Amino acid sequence: MNIYRPLYFFQKHGYYVCQRIADRLGIRAKVVRTTFMYLTFVTVGFGFALYLFLAFWMRIKDLIYTKRSSVFDL
Repeated sequence: MNIYRPLYFFQKHGYYVCQRIADRLGIRAKVVRTTFMYLTFVTVGFGFALYLFLAFWMRIKDLIYTKRSSVFDL
């Protein structure tokens, strides 16, 4: 078992949240990631909880608001 496998998994799926937030705000993803890290250290977990909440909210939004090409695709 490779010890880096969980790290790669979280980087692949976790950084996508930061990328979407950065695209939405029009800033670089690195700034968003750094901000989340600082918030986590300063508030002892509040930043991570906010990150998880935003990830959950985006997932629910994607499930509810799917693009349909026509009316007959219901």
